[in-house]
Amino acid sequence: MKKKIEILAPAKDLIQGMAAINSGADAVYIGAPLFGARSNATNSVEDVAALVKYAHLFNAQVYVVINTILYDNELETCRKLIWELYNIGVDALIIQDMALLELDLPPILLHASTQANNRDPHKIKFLKDAGLKRVVLARELNLDQIKEISSTTDVELEFFVTGALCVSFSGNCYMSVANGERSANRGSCAQNCRLPYNLIDGNGNTLIKNSHLLSIKDFDVTNQIPNLIEAGICSFKIEGRLKDIVYVKNNVSFLRQKVDAFLEGNDQYTKASSGKCTYTFDSALNRTFNRGYTDYFVNERHSTIGSWESPKSRGQYIGKLIRTKGNAYEIENGQMLNNGDGLCFINNDNESDGIHVNRAENGYVYPNVLKEIKSGTEIYRNNDAAFIKLVEREDSAVRKISSTLILAEHEDGFVLSATDEDNYTATVVLEHSKNCTKNNESIESSIKNQLAKTGFTPFTADEITIQFSDNWFLPISKINEMRRNVYDQLIEIRKAGYKRIERPIVKTDHPYPETKLDFTYNVANKQARKFYERHGVTEIEKAFELQWDPGKSRVMTTKYCIKYELGKCPKYHKDTLDSKVKEPLILKQGELEYKLKFNCKPCEMEIWEKDAEFEIEED
Repeated sequence: MKKKIEILAPAKDLIQGMAAINSGADAVYIGAPLFGARSNATNSVEDVAALVKYAHLFNAQVYVVINTILYDNELETCRKLIWELYNIGVDALIIQDMALLELDLPPILLHASTQANNRDPHKIKFLKDAGLKRVVLARELNLDQIKEISSTTDVELEFFVTGALCVSFSGNCYMSVANGERSANRGSCAQNCRLPYNLIDGNGNTLIKNSHLLSIKDFDVTNQIPNLIEAGICSFKIEGRLKDIVYVKNNVSFLRQKVDAFLEGNDQYTKASSGKCTYTFDSALNRTFNRGYTDYFVNERHSTIGSWESPKSRGQYIGKLIRTKGNAYEIENGQMLNNGDGLCFINNDNESDGIHVNRAENGYVYPNVLKEIKSGTEIYRNNDAAFIKLVEREDSAVRKISSTLILAEHEDGFVLSATDEDNYTATVVLEHSKNCTKNNESIESSIKNQLAKTGFTPFTADEITIQFSDNWFLPISKINEMRRNVYDQLIEIRKAGYKRIERPIVKTDHPYPETKLDFTYNVANKQARKFYERHGVTEIEKAFELQWDPGKSRVMTTKYCIKYELGKCPKYHKDTLDSKVKEPLILKQGELEYKLKFNCKPCEMEIWEKDAEFEIEED
């Protein structure tokens, strides 16, 4: 049996979820009314139910994110919500809090969220043995590490493929709590990592002013899809539950075409859902929101990944400014631009700046405000007006299920059968007198033309066969009636035939790979504590949110390294290192101050509050 490869798309709401399905997603992940790690992307149970019905028509799946940490007084509400989600047909839950494995849950599949910081192969095997069907891997992993995890356990592996990156190990960022008591693990990240900071050395000298030193580029490993599948990935996840519908359709369609190209003629792998998509637009990742792209650490650390000038979208590179002439700019490749576009560039103060294009003609751009821009400045388009208008159209991405039709005669009239690509069959009978056409001429081609008009149904009629013993006449109205009825019936048969995989939650007691857990395990309730204790853990710290020591805490651990970005890494830049920097390095933003600690052995950086004390590692 071929292994299924899944494209998993974000859904901010019902409309975007349906658009993702139409664009080629094999599955979507969406928030419910509560307990999702994006508090601004919640949905009613009724809307989730509508999305489930639509997705299942195409054999696509719906996963609901229940991936915040939970407090004791929320567990019963969460349990009731999970039963509601199960009863409306949701395929799986994406979870962080292990307390859920202690509750009376329905036999719904559970996926371990990336918020659970899934990097260690033995801990991932533990999760599989505890009953989780899938693990969403940490984005910091490289191909060799993914292969090691895959060889350690046969759990399903999901990996992000495009979208924004959290600079911190996911689930282990506490900057938002420390700077305003908004917990990222509770769905309320304040995105302190996207703020501008000054970088100050241990002597008090300012090395860099007002730069977004913790903001990093967006993720793109679409060119690594074959390697990632070989390493063990079965699901490719697009980040972006807060992004707009154009971003979702563009990313999904781009990835659909990439994955389909890999799957074509492949005897080992197949797509995970039904139907074929057509598009009226040419997808390209850089035509919607992006900060520039990095493959992060998939191929080890090899280039800088910071997006220091701005945390906003950079968009698509157009060309360099040739000159300013009168009230217009002449730009390389300016013929690509359209009225209404938004352009961005780095100004003379090394800050991100932008203009709106009032008029574009003959390679010249006439902006809303003429700004001083140096010749040679790189110009990007971060708002592609024509592309947005095209993609926003409902019919810009259409998904259809292949079918064959057979129209045959019946003793009392005619019978029409429709069989789809998944071998579901519907049949309708029309009681009608059988009379030959005038002049006994065949109208087979006319009948086929009418049957082929599948219109707004989710089907195409790719093969139509007429099995008549004579040149029978059928009115167009009756042909259309049979076609409508057989496809309506086929829709219901497909929905009824969808089989959700279920798995009862069985409590286990196999040993956890650690016996002591610090605050980064985010244990915030008694049931999570009970879960770990049953699996042999003897010491468990409370979650950061319950024990924060203001001014003295470690608020982030990250694979990203400011020393590396500066070319001052003692490991990677030792041959070209001209001088060391005096530590501790400080990030300062207004009254906020953070100290940086560099752990070179695991190649990680820690961020601590200003009153914290730690030893500086020698290079």
